This record gives sequence, structure tokens and C-alpha cells, in this order.
Amino acid sequence: AFVPSSKMFRVKIVLIGPSECGKTTLANFLSDTTESIGGDYNPTQGVRILEFDSQNVPSGNKSSVCEVELWDCAGDFKMESCWPALMKDSNGVVIVFNPDVPNHVKEIETWHSAFISSQMLLESQCLLIAHHKPGRTDDNAHISLGMYSSTYIITMSQQLNKIPLIHSNLEEDPEDLRQGFNKYLATVVRMLSENQEREEMSIIT
Repeated sequence: AFVPSSKMFRVKIVLIGPSECGKTTLANFLSDTTESIGGDYNPTQGVRILEFDSQNVPSGNKSSVCEVELWDCAGDFKMESCWPALMKDSNGVVIVFNPDVPNHVKEIETWHSAFISSQMLLESQCLLIAHHKPGRTDDNAHISLGMYSSTYIITMSQQLNKIPLIHSNLEEDPEDLRQGFNKYLATVVRMLSENQEREEMSIIT
């Protein structure tokens, strides 16, 4: 049987959001980076760049190998002057927030404005991750958080309402996060592939 050749894509994804929302934990998980988890909170200084391969990302009727550069950015607004440099040549933005913290939810609009609106990125290039931190003992926590998050997304601006939202719980459903991220990655790669094909066709014609 004929197997379509796979293409290699390299994507740069910027991971942003408020301080202490769990960006570094998520970045380590998605990139299979093993670091000691727990202990004192150590805020990211500037940016950490994690590189990893994501195999068999669907791209049209082919499968692609995707080299991912995940830029884990500090959530401190003191870094604002560096944001344009962090965004340079990026293919997508992931906003992480802790839905337990009302201030985090309010900050989403600010992050969207600074990293997404300013770069004129498409909704398909963006992802919201509501990261539920471990240690919750309330049996109804997930139900109430889910309702709270969903309700808030509906009341946010029309632009934010169009961005896909996934919930992350690394204690209970870690693979749900990986699958959700890979689905997002496939969307970004598909867009890059279509752009590449359009450019090739314009050269030919």
C-alpha cells in the first residue's frame, strides 16, 4: 500500500499566564522533562525553552513529525518589555490559568491583548488551559470549577469565546491534557502545511 511521505514541521509555541498558575509543571509534563515537583515555589526567571518531538501529528492526508519549541514564559508583568521578543516567529500561544483564583481569570483578557490581539493570531493558533492544581479535597470541586470556568468563558469577550478551552488535572487525567494539546498542535501544523502548499503553488504559477 502507498504510504504518503511525512513532513517535518518545527513549531514555536509560547506558554503564558499569571504567576503560580502551573505553567512550568504543564511544560515539563508535555515535554516529558523530569524535574523535582513539589517543595518551594520557584518562579520562572525570564523564559525556559523546552524542545521535544511530537510524532504522527495529522496533517491533511499525511502524518507529520513535529519538532516543538515550547517557550515557558514568566508570568511577571515586569517582563512586559521582553514580550515582543518572546513572541517573535511564534506559531501559537497557550494561555494557562488557575480557575480557582479569581485574579487569574480576570488577567486572561490582558494576556490575550498582549500576546494574541497584538500579533493578529487566529483563534486556531491559540488555546486556553484551565489548570486545576493538586491537593483539592472537596468532592464537588471539579463540578463547581467546571461550571465556573464555562460560565466565565461565555461572559468573556467574543474573541476569547472562540478560543478552545481544555481542563488540566495531572493527578486524575494526565492523558486528557496530552491529547488536548496534541489536537491543538495538529491544528497549528495543518495551518502551517496549508500555508506552505499555498506558497509552493504561487511559486509554480
